[in-house]
Amino acid sequence: MPGIDFIQDLAVILVVAALTGWLCQRIGLSVVVGFLVAGIVVGPHTPPFSLVTDEARIATAAQVGLVFLMFSIGLKLSIRKLRRLGLSLLLGVFMSAGLVYYLTRLAGVMIGLDGAESLFLAGMLMISSSSIIGKVLQEVGATHERAGQLAMGVSVLEDVVAVVMLTVLTSFVQFGGKGGGPHLGETIGLFGAFVVLAGVAGLLLVPWLLRKMSISANEEVQTLGMAGVLFSLAMLAEHAGYSLALGAFLLGTIVAETPHRHQIQRTFEGMRDVFSAVFFVAIGMQIDLRVLGAEWALILGVAVFTLATRLLAVSTGLTLIGTPAKDAFRTGLMATPIGEFSFVIAQLGITAKVVPPKFYPLAVGVSLLTTLAAPLLTRQSQAISDWAFARQPRWLEAWLAYYSGWLERLHARQKSNLLWQLSKKRLVQIGVEALFVTGLLVFSEQLFSMTEDWVGRDWLFPGGPVFIFWMVLSLVVLVPLVAIWRNFSALALLYSQVSTQGNARAARLAPLMETGLKSVVGVALFIWLASFLPTGGSVKWLLLGTVGVTGAAVFLLKRKIVYWHSELEVELQGRLAGSEERMSATAAPWLRPHEEWNLSVGECVLPDLADCQGRRIAELGLRSRFGCTVVGIERQGYMISLPAPDTVLYPRDKILIIGTAAQVAAGKAFLTVVSGLPLTPSEFDDVRMESLPVPTTSPAVGRTLRELSPAQIHQVQIAGINRLGTRILNPGADEAVRAGDELLTLGTPAQIRAFKAWLSEGAVSTAG
Repeated sequence: MPGIDFIQDLAVILVVAALTGWLCQRIGLSVVVGFLVAGIVVGPHTPPFSLVTDEARIATAAQVGLVFLMFSIGLKLSIRKLRRLGLSLLLGVFMSAGLVYYLTRLAGVMIGLDGAESLFLAGMLMISSSSIIGKVLQEVGATHERAGQLAMGVSVLEDVVAVVMLTVLTSFVQFGGKGGGPHLGETIGLFGAFVVLAGVAGLLLVPWLLRKMSISANEEVQTLGMAGVLFSLAMLAEHAGYSLALGAFLLGTIVAETPHRHQIQRTFEGMRDVFSAVFFVAIGMQIDLRVLGAEWALILGVAVFTLATRLLAVSTGLTLIGTPAKDAFRTGLMATPIGEFSFVIAQLGITAKVVPPKFYPLAVGVSLLTTLAAPLLTRQSQAISDWAFARQPRWLEAWLAYYSGWLERLHARQKSNLLWQLSKKRLVQIGVEALFVTGLLVFSEQLFSMTEDWVGRDWLFPGGPVFIFWMVLSLVVLVPLVAIWRNFSALALLYSQVSTQGNARAARLAPLMETGLKSVVGVALFIWLASFLPTGGSVKWLLLGTVGVTGAAVFLLKRKIVYWHSELEVELQGRLAGSEERMSATAAPWLRPHEEWNLSVGECVLPDLADCQGRRIAELGLRSRFGCTVVGIERQGYMISLPAPDTVLYPRDKILIIGTAAQVAAGKAFLTVVSGLPLTPSEFDDVRMESLPVPTTSPAVGRTLRELSPAQIHQVQIAGINRLGTRILNPGADEAVRAGDELLTLGTPAQIRAFKAWLSEGAVSTAG
C-alpha cells in the first residue's frame, strides 16, 4: 500500500535522523551534518543499506519539510526586525551578495561551467545558513558580541536575498534557461508586487484570524487552522508562478508581526523540528556517494573559494556602509557556512534539468566543509583579525579612515536636508501602494479563476462572477490610486515651491511647475496601469465600462475613499508598530561588549527535564560556584531584566549569563544538566471532590474555616458546605463548621483520606 510505504519511509527517516543527530551533538558538530549523513546512508544510492528507495516519496517528504523549514525561518524575520537592523545593513548585505555573485560567475567561467550552471552556483554561495551560524555563535559564546550580532543580522537579511534569488531562478527555469523570460527588472518588480499584495492582505487577515481563534477556539483547533493557512499560502505562491518556499516564508514573516508569534512558535516547535529533519535527510538521500567521491576536488576547491569569497564580500559590504573594518572582517569570518537555501536552489536547478545532478553533492559537500570550519573561524576570529590588521598597508588604513569620515559627513548632510526628510515618507508610501496595485492587476486573472471555480460561471445571474469581480476589483484599486495621486500632488507642490524659492517670478512659476509635474505623473500613471490591465476577451469591454463607474465613484465618494485609505494605513501601521517593543535576548540595551573587562555574555535554554527547574536563582549559587551571574530571563517572549534572587526558573526559560568565557561556559553546563532521575509525578489528574460528614465529636466543630486552615494544614480545599439541605458554595473564611455538616472537599485521594480520618477520629488539632 502506498500510504503504508510512506509511513515506513518516514519512520526510517526519523529514526536515523535522531541517531545521527545525537551522535553529531555528542562530538560537537551541527545536527544538520548528521541529518545529511543519515540521508546519504539510508538513501537509494548506498546499497545494501538503502532503506528508502522510492524517489517520488523522497521528493514528497522534502517538499513537506521545506514548507515547515521556510515557515520557521520566516518567523525569525519581521519588518520590525528589518527596521531594527537598519536600511544600511540591508544595503551592505545586498552589496556583499552582488560581489559573491559576480566573483562566482567569473570563477564558473574559468572552470568551464556554462551560464546556467554558474548562475545556480552563484545562487548557492550567496546565502549563508542562519540556523548553522546561530548554533555556532551560541556554542562559542559570541552571540552578544558586536561581530556576532552583525553575523546574525547578515544571515537573517541574506534570507531576503535568498527569496529574491529563488524568484529570479524560478523565472529562469520557467523559460527553459534560455533567457526568453521577462527582463530581470520586470521579474523582480512582479515579485515585489506579489510580496506586497500577499503581505498587505496577510497583515490584515492573519492577525484577525488568529485573534478570533484565540478567543473562540482551543489550542488544538488553532494549530490546525494555522497549518491550513500555511499550506494554503504555500500553494497560492506556487500557483502564482513562484515556489512553496516563498509562500511559507511570507506567512512566517506575517505571523512574526502579531502578538501570537510566541504561541505559534511554541505550537509548531515540534513539527518544525520533525519536518526540518525530514527535509535535510531527504536532501541527503538524493546524494550519490560515487558522484561525491568523483567530484571531491571540485567540492574542496569550491569550499575554499566559498570561505575566501564570503569573507571578502561580507567584510567589504559592511565596511562600505560604515562598519569598523575590524568588526566587518570578524563578521565575514563568522558568516561563511552555507546551508538550507543552497540545497533548495540546487534542487530547483536539478529538478528543472538546468544543471547536472552533481550540483546536489556539490552543495552538500561545500555545506559540510564550511560548517566544519565555522566553529574554528568563529573562535579564532579575534586573533585572525588582529593578525591581519597588524599587517595591513598604511595606505589602506588611511583610505579606510578617510572613507569613514566621509560617510559621517554624508549622514550629517542627509539629516539636515529638509526636502528629503519631508518627502521620503511619501515616496515609501507611493512605492508600497504602487506595488500593491500592480500585484492586484497582474494576478487578477488568477484571482478571478479561483473565484469562478469557487462560485461557478453563472452565479446570481448569467456572467455574474465576471461582472461583480471586476467591479469590486476596480473599487479596491481605486483606494490606493487616489492615495498615490494625493501623495504625488503633495510632492509636486513641495518641489515647485522649493525650486522657485527666491525667484522674482516665483508666484507665477510655482503653479506652472506644479501643473507640469502633475501632468507628467498623470501620463506615467496611465502608461503604468495600461501595461498591466488585462485586455483579453470580454474583460477589456467590462473594464472600459467600469471607467465611468469609477469616475463617478471618485466624484461622489472622494472623502470616503480618503477616509478608507487613512483607516487602512492606520491599521497596517498598528500591525507593524507596537505589539512587541519589549526587550529580547538579542536586543537588551545593557548587553554590550566590554572587552577591557574580559566579560562575556552567554545564553542557554533550560531543557524540559533540567535538574534546576523549579528552583530559585539564589538556591543555585551560580556566583559562588562558578563566578557568573544571571542577568536576564526570556520567558514566553517576555524579558525579565536583572531578575531577583528569589526568581524561580522554569523549563524552556532562556537564561542570560554574564561572566568570563570560562565562567559562562561552566554556568551553562550546570543549568542544562539533565540527570535522568525520575521527577515527582504530577497529581493534577488525580484531583477529585468528595463530601465528608462532620461527626459531633470532630475537632472541627465550632471552628471557622480560617481557624482550621484546611489548605495549609491538610492540603485540601473546602468548596462547599451542605447544612441541613442548604448548600453554601465557596464559603467564606468566617464560616463556622457545625456538627452534621457535609464538607465538599477538593484534593487528591491521599489528602482527602487523611483529612477524613482527622475529622472522624477526633484527633487533637494542631491548627493555630
